[in-house]
Amino acid sequence: MPSFTVFKGSKDGSIQQSETKKNDLTGDQVLLTVTASGLCGTDMHYRTSDMVLGHEGVGIVESLGPDAKYLKKGDRVGWGYEHDSCGHCEQCLKGSETYCAERAMYGYADLDQGSFAKGAVWREAFLFKIPDGLPDEAAAPLQCGGATVFNALHSYHTDPVETVGIMGVGGLGHLAIQFASKMGCRVVVLSGSDRKKDEAMKLGAHEFVATKGAKELKVSQPLNRLLVTTSVMPQWDLIMPIMAAGATIHPLSVDEGNFTIPNMSLILNGITVQGSVVASRYVHKRMLEFAALHNIQPIVEKFPMTKEGIEEGMAKLEKGEMRYRGVFVVE
Repeated sequence: MPSFTVFKGSKDGSIQQSETKKNDLTGDQVLLTVTASGLCGTDMHYRTSDMVLGHEGVGIVESLGPDAKYLKKGDRVGWGYEHDSCGHCEQCLKGSETYCAERAMYGYADLDQGSFAKGAVWREAFLFKIPDGLPDEAAAPLQCGGATVFNALHSYHTDPVETVGIMGVGGLGHLAIQFASKMGCRVVVLSGSDRKKDEAMKLGAHEFVATKGAKELKVSQPLNRLLVTTSVMPQWDLIMPIMAAGATIHPLSVDEGNFTIPNMSLILNGITVQGSVVASRYVHKRMLEFAALHNIQPIVEKFPMTKEGIEEGMAKLEKGEMRYRGVFVVE
């Protein structure tokens, strides 16, 4: 019976080290040794819950259940937000298992394990081989952050001739800039100030617009698509005039509040607001391959996979000082 160290949230927000024990492997279950985990904003939401934290994991296959067919001991794999689905409903059969009514997702299922850990047991069907070109600390944040922005671009048919706006240069935004640029799009970055302009341009942006205090925004071409990666919703009265007719807006940040947008601008210009969760397995696999091919990697700060290291990383993210994704590494 495998057992491994895990790190949980608690009522007072402190990180608790614990031990998880699993039954002997059955079906297509795979036992992993965790090597790295990304730190996502969603982890902050669950910090006060009695559950193992983390959902951007990378690890090494240690042993496999009797029905596992595609992985072998020593393979490097990753996993993300979804751990399982029914496999038989309409959503699963058409490759949209992230919308399965019986989906097993982080925060709702498998609360005894996560990527803030030294080990894990997951289904082979929901693990992804990591391409050789991606080191563990780069691959980990792609399992959710990368999958989220790539899914918005790939699954909703972004065209390489589009002008794509990216609002925010943070954990999601700095990845979205790279993906959209490498897809051939014209990338316009919208950020509060000019502080991150040079970095955004190096990541692949073609234009940079500072929004704080502006009465009007000016871009060379209207935006066909806007990925909102900031935790605070934009001033829509500033944004709607720079959107092209028929454009799509993707609000990607997790926010419990209501989404409000000017009704007449939406109607008169045929704007679509598109919700989405993380990538399906098909899109997730393509994301990793695309990232490896085009050398798309997150900018990371590394911390040890310990109670103290996790608390340090979460404190830095909470203060808004992370550049741009925290990664916990098993030493």
